[in-house]
Amino acid sequence: MLGYLQVQEIEALLSTQLVGRIGCHADNKTYVVPISYAYDGEYIYCRADEGLKVEMMRKNPAVCFEVDRFHDMANWQSVIAWGTYEELMEEVPRKTALKKLVERELPFFSSQMTHLSPQWPFPPTDLNTIKGVVFRIRLHEKSGRFENNKGSKGPEAADN
Repeated sequence: MLGYLQVQEIEALLSTQLVGRIGCHADNKTYVVPISYAYDGEYIYCRADEGLKVEMMRKNPAVCFEVDRFHDMANWQSVIAWGTYEELMEEVPRKTALKKLVERELPFFSSQMTHLSPQWPFPPTDLNTIKGVVFRIRLHEKSGRFENNKGSKGPEAADN
């Protein structure tokens, strides 16, 4: 069964995943790249090194964000959201974003992409020691789809 996720299901998926994909476009080039993130109900928060995605989002702050959860090819959920890139250079918003990223519950065995500092798995005592570009995406539109073949009417059937 294919269907559309309800608002609360969209929010739950965005809130529980750790890695999503940012789609950005500039200079006649589209780029989609995975990124570790935190979500607070309004913003997607991220930290990245200087590179192509940051360069492109600075040129064109209109971005797309995608996150999914696959149980198998017939049982999945996916959310697409559109938003605006906002680089956080001032101390208070930057620290707020880093605090949200540090407070995520990460599995002990995780990718370096999710680690914010060399002290992993311990958070740094001073968030100012975390290097890189800190940014958020202000979401203004979201949609979600699901498929399940477990005999239920909603995507939660895939969890069984």
